[in-house]
Amino acid sequence: MAARSLRSIETRKKKARRAIPRAKSTRIQGNTAGARKRLKKAAGLARGKAKA
Repeated sequence: MAARSLRSIETRKKKARRAIPRAKSTRIQGNTAGARKRLKKAAGLARGKAKA
């Protein structure tokens, strides 16, 4: 049996069409120490760029 049958592809396309268009997240969030540190640094850099 094929992993992606024609029927499953069809269903996937229908679901994609029904999905509400939402803005893509600009950066990947996270809740670990490393991720939070990265986000904090990115936020700081963004603030610096906004000021300049």
